[in-house]
Amino acid sequence: MKKFAILGGLALSLIATSLFAADRPLRLGIEAAYPPFAFKTADGRIDGFDHDIGIALCAEMKAECQWVEQEFDGLIPSLKVKKIDAILSSMTITEERRNSVDFTGKYYYSPARLVMKEGSTVDADFANLKGKRIGVQRSSTTDRFASAVLAAKGVEVVRYSSQNEIYLDMMSGRLDGTLADVIPVNEGFLKTDNGKGFAFVGPSFTDPKYFGEGAGIAVRKGDKELLGKLNAAIQAIRANGEYQRIESKYFDFDIYGD
Repeated sequence: MKKFAILGGLALSLIATSLFAADRPLRLGIEAAYPPFAFKTADGRIDGFDHDIGIALCAEMKAECQWVEQEFDGLIPSLKVKKIDAILSSMTITEERRNSVDFTGKYYYSPARLVMKEGSTVDADFANLKGKRIGVQRSSTTDRFASAVLAAKGVEVVRYSSQNEIYLDMMSGRLDGTLADVIPVNEGFLKTDNGKGFAFVGPSFTDPKYFGEGAGIAVRKGDKELLGKLNAAIQAIRANGEYQRIESKYFDFDIYGD
């Protein structure tokens, strides 16, 4: 597999100056409120794993990156009307989204879990969550699962534009918990001072019907040229070690998965 990835990367370098470099930048849509994948630094710059992966992919493709920041639920509409060329924002690959966009292969995988006050328990059928207020990010895979499964158990599903807003309402007691991807909620909340007193509860959620196949980069339907370039670039940075270098900057474990 490594040999094929290297060949793919070499072929990409040989066939192109980039489609975008000579004409205009590659416009990448991102929501910069999802640490450690995407966040704002003190001086207002976008940073994080998604950002660094995008920079590495653009370098491999010999393209200039231009980041277009907006809320998560506006990313697919912006892609469709050509305000951006691709979405690189921890967007999970699902069959439902494939009706609207085309995806690269995954560039990482994260299951989902509930986070509540330490000592909380969750029944196998979620019965003891009845009447609880659980926050989810609007238009996310966790929103879809909570709306279809938890709401039917009497859970009040509260939708937010960003995960950071959810954390604030958990800390103030306006929410009983959140359902979110394990990696960002662990790294961006539970391991911080703000997350003290909270913990994962219940099982990991991995059903592909709701939680997809991992995070991929979305392009417009039918944009096979850009899709091919991005897939080849993902293979190349995994083969040459750049992916692992970026990963080690943010995580002490392999987030790519099997």
